[in-house]
Amino acid sequence: MLNPKEFAKELIKVAEFFAGVPDSVLKHLCTALEEIAPFHTSVNEGAAVALSAGYTIATGKLGAVYMQNSGIGNSINPLLSLNDALVYSIPTLLIIGWRGEPNVKDEPQHIKQGLVTEELLRACGIPYKILPSNFGEAVEMLNWAKATMESTSAPVALLVRNNLFEEIKVQRKNNYVYKREQAIEDILSCLSGDELVISTTGMISRELWDVRMKQKGDCADLLTVGSMGHVSQIAMGIALNRPEDKVVCLDGDGSVLMHMGSMVTVGQRKVGNMIHIVLNNSAHDSVGGHKTDAANVDWKALALACGYDCAWSVNNFDELENAMRDITNCTKGSCFLEIKIVQGARADVSRPAKTPVEIKQDFEKTMRR
Repeated sequence: MLNPKEFAKELIKVAEFFAGVPDSVLKHLCTALEEIAPFHTSVNEGAAVALSAGYTIATGKLGAVYMQNSGIGNSINPLLSLNDALVYSIPTLLIIGWRGEPNVKDEPQHIKQGLVTEELLRACGIPYKILPSNFGEAVEMLNWAKATMESTSAPVALLVRNNLFEEIKVQRKNNYVYKREQAIEDILSCLSGDELVISTTGMISRELWDVRMKQKGDCADLLTVGSMGHVSQIAMGIALNRPEDKVVCLDGDGSVLMHMGSMVTVGQRKVGNMIHIVLNNSAHDSVGGHKTDAANVDWKALALACGYDCAWSVNNFDELENAMRDITNCTKGSCFLEIKIVQGARADVSRPAKTPVEIKQDFEKTMRR
């Protein structure tokens, strides 16, 4: 394994600016980089590529973008239409956590992405290498990356296998006390039980699964274990075509920030049978707890500006109960609710025991009933 602090010291000799979206594979390296370099958490990977490109244009120095391989899709547009040698020719070091590596056990949402990661990089014409666990060899690979970027004036990538970096223990917290899992349980207690519930990827879906298993011994909600940032559009697609049903979308701050323009789509379509709930701890809790930029956003005002008819912001059960009562009685149209929650989760939160296909099929059965 690599010591992330020692590797970070070598890494900043190659790139002096870091932007990206946190990843569980890279969380210890990101923690080390936060302490010694300009470090930015972007809303999505494409935005991080553009931010790094701006840095390079302004300074003439190399920047780096960190991401999980699931974020390659978000980054392809600027990589090919901005950074590529056939366009603006802007070098950037891509540091990519390799989830779903072939022949390595991983979660179902990572399997396909892991299988095609190398193919995607080759298709984009981006030279890459797999970062080794030997420190000396890893430093040599950084030298290769720097030399390649300087000679091609284009992006290069380093693939990082799971568990490559040693652990850095860090305590992350915010100023709220309402726990996410309790908030999810409280939300469900305020519903009639006939609603269709769709949840975003990460801890929200995992905790929803646990709450349902505790309550009913089964979970028939649509848990979107991947597709970060798209849950509101999945929910909207269902709501528009199931006008007789009430649809509840459980979203997270990192997720909604990733594709925040979707809030405009929901707001402008006046989806009256959809409740969009954002559980906001201002952190990427599932992949290391690094901060998002959600803490100082007035989400209630933002939702109303996007076109939602009603919006609430709460941070405890009493406020939640009152808001849910108002939402249930609301006849104006689309509803938005922010719940401010504390960072962190139980160490033993479950992962869904069903495959994604089984989750979808059970949800479809719920709709037919």
